[in-house]
Amino acid sequence: MPLTLDHSYARDLQGLYVPWQGQDWPDPQIVLRNDALAHRLGLDVAALDAGLLTGHALPATARPLAMAYAGHQFGGFSPQLGDGRAILLGEVVDNDGARWDIHLKGSGRTPFARGGDGRAVLGPVLREYLISEAMAALGVPTTRALAACTTGDRVLRQNGLEPGAVLARIGASHLRVGTFQFFAARGEADKLRQLADYAIARHDPDLTGTPDCYVRFLQRVAARQAQTVAHWMGLGFVHGVMNTDNTTISGETIDYGPCAFMDRYDPATVFSSIDHQGRYAYGNQPAIIFWNLARLAEALLPLIDTTQDRAIARASDVIAQAQDHYRAAWLDVFARKLGLAAPDAALIEDMHQLWSGQGVDFTSFFRALPDALRGDLTRLRALFDDAAALDPWLATYRTLADADTPARVTATNPIYIPRNHLVDAALNAANGGDMAPFMALLARVQAPFTPIDGAEDYAQPAPRDTPELVTYCGT
Repeated sequence: MPLTLDHSYARDLQGLYVPWQGQDWPDPQIVLRNDALAHRLGLDVAALDAGLLTGHALPATARPLAMAYAGHQFGGFSPQLGDGRAILLGEVVDNDGARWDIHLKGSGRTPFARGGDGRAVLGPVLREYLISEAMAALGVPTTRALAACTTGDRVLRQNGLEPGAVLARIGASHLRVGTFQFFAARGEADKLRQLADYAIARHDPDLTGTPDCYVRFLQRVAARQAQTVAHWMGLGFVHGVMNTDNTTISGETIDYGPCAFMDRYDPATVFSSIDHQGRYAYGNQPAIIFWNLARLAEALLPLIDTTQDRAIARASDVIAQAQDHYRAAWLDVFARKLGLAAPDAALIEDMHQLWSGQGVDFTSFFRALPDALRGDLTRLRALFDDAAALDPWLATYRTLADADTPARVTATNPIYIPRNHLVDAALNAANGGDMAPFMALLARVQAPFTPIDGAEDYAQPAPRDTPELVTYCGT
């Protein structure tokens, strides 16, 4: 059965896109297709062929387009960015009535390409597939990978010629903070209101037509993003490029370019090849999300109140509330990781101080806690450069634990995450034509809490002498 697509974005948001076709490719082939996700969305898997999934050959119901948006990139504002190498095919409505975008990344140059070649390569496409699926399995709001395909061409990147590829991904929408900045920067208040009404109808329909709907919408977006970043912090996840055009209205994590999971705890951890100042380091992510939300608040000021001073005051209150929301979410995330019935702020803050300068592997620390609570400190002490530093904190933790704490810790903390050295090895093998290491790693991170006999190496950090990982955005 042909894929049936709807096009609310194209219908409702004239002036925010350019109709655009994907590139013709010499030999599009499916490398991976997420059939389980397709079934969940009510899609006919047979309709998801390589032609559709690369933008090469589309059904009659497709109205592909390149989305326009603006954005602050590393703090500098660009009034026009947009999908330079991607197209939105349209939307599907699942069996529960939820609407999902189908978006193709790497589908060729668009009018927003800004000098880029419009292409993607296999390594970054598989990275996004792997890490977005890991995040979904870990309970983090995220876009999802529907498929990874090769195109049959070769693309020049920093490592030479690499296989060209396209990622097909699903999202609750691809509306971003930068989408609102696009119209706000142009002073087009009517189109800004049209966009806000569309976003509310799509993501917060209960607010439609209500008093103060725009400031309440800002509150909802801020709460979603605060919760998402708290999830990131609880996993040691470093997004790497938290520009406003990569900050979604849905609260979903998007654009897994130079991202990675931190092994040994260090708030200054950066993986991106272009983040020379550490703007988007692990420890800076909470401050950056508030900064990004403030940019959304600025864009919405004309809708929040007709008097600018009142609008600024109301929007500022929302950003302050978002900081309180984040603090509560962050404490809750780490309380659950520690298996506590309620957060203990002093214990959690002291734990982060305890890790400082100790070379502690973030994920392994939590996996070692159940044994320590039962009296076996071997694994936990081995994580510290100075094991004696652990004792005062552990003594306090034990006073707050109960008989069920070890089981709660085990159930909450992943065994398997996309360890950087494993991801690197899997992607290198895939670029050479061997998908087996990638598929084995994907299976582990899609079931991160389930122990597998013989998979112990997947739970271990890289040796200490492993070179620092450097990731690239893939453009």
